[in-house]
Amino acid sequence: MSDRRTAWLLLPQPVRRLPADLAAVVVLTLLTLGSVFIPGINETPLRVIFGLGFVLFLPGYALIAALFPEKGSREVSADDDQTQTETGSETETKPSPVPGSDAAETGSSQSTERSEHTQQQGIDGIERVALSFGLSIAIVPLIGLVLNFTPWGIRLAPIALSVTVFTLACVSIAAKRRREVPAEERFRVPYRAWIAAGKAELFDPDSRTDAALNIALVLSVLLAVGSVGYAVAVPPQGEQFSEFYLLSESDDGELVADGYPDELEVGEQSELVVGIGNNEYELTTYTVVIQLQTVEQDGNTTIVREREEIDRFQATVEHNNSHHEPHTVQPTQPGENIRVKYLLFKDSVPETPTQENAYRDLHIWIDVLNPNEASRLAPQFRY
Repeated sequence: MSDRRTAWLLLPQPVRRLPADLAAVVVLTLLTLGSVFIPGINETPLRVIFGLGFVLFLPGYALIAALFPEKGSREVSADDDQTQTETGSETETKPSPVPGSDAAETGSSQSTERSEHTQQQGIDGIERVALSFGLSIAIVPLIGLVLNFTPWGIRLAPIALSVTVFTLACVSIAAKRRREVPAEERFRVPYRAWIAAGKAELFDPDSRTDAALNIALVLSVLLAVGSVGYAVAVPPQGEQFSEFYLLSESDDGELVADGYPDELEVGEQSELVVGIGNNEYELTTYTVVIQLQTVEQDGNTTIVREREEIDRFQATVEHNNSHHEPHTVQPTQPGENIRVKYLLFKDSVPETPTQENAYRDLHIWIDVLNPNEASRLAPQFRY
């Protein structure tokens, strides 16, 4: 016990004087930053759990705490006052003063002051929670809008740090303003009363019916929390597929899905990049077979007359990752409308790879010229 007391006294005085609800906001904010930026933890469901509260509740709650440091009270109307007087539950029945007398004027003045005082007090707990959600939904997009006009832009780190700075600044202002309010008027979260009432209701029910209802309530809450936790930890598996694409290098060195060769000489090389994207929800081994095919068109049917395998490679790709494999196209025989066919297979490759038994396929068309024919035709392409 003394060790805990000593550790508590080591904290700065402003931290020790911080109210429990504001301290909880600070702790949850720091936990959110940890769940977002610490490697390993940022891949767990904790990132989603803390992130939702960080975006949807904490900034608004901190702002409301800064704007309304005092506790709220229900405004009592004239009808409520009359009802309380008639029942005698809270006030003692007194004779009405004579109209026009000093007592009547004094009572009227005091009543007006009490009414005005009641209207000047802060919001109650339900309004505070509702406004916290509403303001958070408004604050975070506004912060993103401001960041959009800065060099940092709308990215994870700037957004997280900006919301953190805003939240902690509001917590600091809220703590300062709450200390300036008289102790009996400060807002406090009655968590001790809630805990005591919960224990009394759960462990000391008034009847067996209440006990059964309490057990059913606890089981329902546990079931709901378990269902939400399972949904976050094990999201439903989406459609399984693999991406297969062909890229070339542009003049500025970027990989683009354009600029494929359409004419090569025999022996001439063209550098391309084969891309594979794994969305199979498992580690997958791919095999890519590249063929030069001579084809003919028979109506709407393409008939492969000859095929020559010019390259083959394997790639093992984890789920939600991509692999880029450099590839060189170098034709060895001349011909027109030569189809360079890329065939993608999962796990194993048939003895005769074709478009029909491939998992994915793509192709480009090229004309392969003899060097002498290319030099003879070259002037035709100078304009």
